[in-house]
Amino acid sequence: MNPQNLTTAGSRRGFIKTLSGIGAGIAAIPALSSAQSPRPSSAQYMGDFAAPELPKIKVAIIGVGARGPTHLAHAAAAEGTEIVGICDLYEDNCRKAEKRALAADPERHKGVRLYSGDERTYRKMLAETKPDAVWIATPWEWHAAMAIDAMNAGAHAFVEVPLATTNEDLWKIIDTSETTRRHCMMMENVNYGRDELMFLNMCRQDVFGELLHGEAAYIHELRGQMNHYERGRGTGSWRTLHWANENGNLYPTHGLGPVAQYMNIARGDDNFRRLVSFSSPARNHALYAKEVLKPDSKSAKLDFSKGGDMSTSIIKTERGRTIMVQWDESSPRPYSRHNLIQGTRGTGAGFPNRIALDYTWKNATPALRELLGLPEDKPNKKSNYHSWIEGGGYHAFYEHFDHPLFKRMEAAAKKHGGHGGMDAIMNFRAIECLRQGLPLDQNVYEGAFWSAVTPLSRKSVAEDGMPQDFPDFTRGNWKATQPLGIVS
Repeated sequence: MNPQNLTTAGSRRGFIKTLSGIGAGIAAIPALSSAQSPRPSSAQYMGDFAAPELPKIKVAIIGVGARGPTHLAHAAAAEGTEIVGICDLYEDNCRKAEKRALAADPERHKGVRLYSGDERTYRKMLAETKPDAVWIATPWEWHAAMAIDAMNAGAHAFVEVPLATTNEDLWKIIDTSETTRRHCMMMENVNYGRDELMFLNMCRQDVFGELLHGEAAYIHELRGQMNHYERGRGTGSWRTLHWANENGNLYPTHGLGPVAQYMNIARGDDNFRRLVSFSSPARNHALYAKEVLKPDSKSAKLDFSKGGDMSTSIIKTERGRTIMVQWDESSPRPYSRHNLIQGTRGTGAGFPNRIALDYTWKNATPALRELLGLPEDKPNKKSNYHSWIEGGGYHAFYEHFDHPLFKRMEAAAKKHGGHGGMDAIMNFRAIECLRQGLPLDQNVYEGAFWSAVTPLSRKSVAEDGMPQDFPDFTRGNWKATQPLGIVS
């Protein structure tokens, strides 16, 4: 789940110099003010915003090296789209992407134009192709500028995670979205995973009772990407420098997005209030550089000690709920997007998938009586919440609680794939919302709140765990925003 590299060869030295200075800049980070500026009179709150219908959508893609080709393939295959522009630093990436678009529908996408060779060539593409929607899959530093330029050019922006890396840029994105009345959705694909969607459906049906606590993580050993830094091309060519120069949770949203939607964060029910964060010592990147890439490698010359291998943050919400968020891309351990939601009636968890519930025949629905084996002749017998329901017992929950959106798009997910199909559901659903003039499942403020964990955690770590307040990116409007329904 890594954004696509878009660092130009011509400007690579300047780009790397900029990133290399991040470490020094972190120590001098100014106070992250929670103050909110007034919304301009010409702006519109975007929480429940529905844009006018777009029966035909002109689509442009920026970045087609790593994640971008998947988004392009889905956009090309979706009904009612026309791929009008493809932009990447490298021409060969553009050519490969063009072939994928034409393979999907040679007639519909025959007019696609290719742009490459410079970091800002995308602006020429926006001006010449005039897209209705732009997918952005580039290095993290470029997300904010590209999203803002796309919206100012009249396009809806769909941005790889994170939405931006500083609160200042998150505010700029929000102000631009509100002023231009264009969607800006962070493409958090994990929200469209089958189990995450099922837990969302169960939360909306109060199966877990009152929600009190969540746990979220992105634990994915990615040190092999340091080879990209050695050769100067690929995701690791820029991601490695983040590992070396920053200390905090650099990639929070894969685990946090689903938990935030379970809890209706920034959607009428609750919101993030403050965060504390700590990091473990940084050891594993330097060890990998020394033992695998050898002592004379470029990576071995970097100082990774300024970072941390495991980042752990605790978020406290307005209602007093707690969420633990972890990130680790360096430790030798199995992949996990630890996904846990805990309430007064039980807990659902992922990696591995499992459920524990506290019910009797009296207070359970017919579906839960069947799933939990609660007998009518023993109405006070409790389900065994001291043991996890796993394996086949867990799979039985799909029949009753699979999300309607997953059931409707399951065939498309299997056909078009992308992280088990979640990418396909996300992209086809986004296009469906644009074509039908529906609000998106993830609004711009959700992307901002989830992404803000990165700058807030960096500052908390730098201050030895001091609490950091979340800005209210909605300027108070989250209290009146509609919860995300169970869309079918």
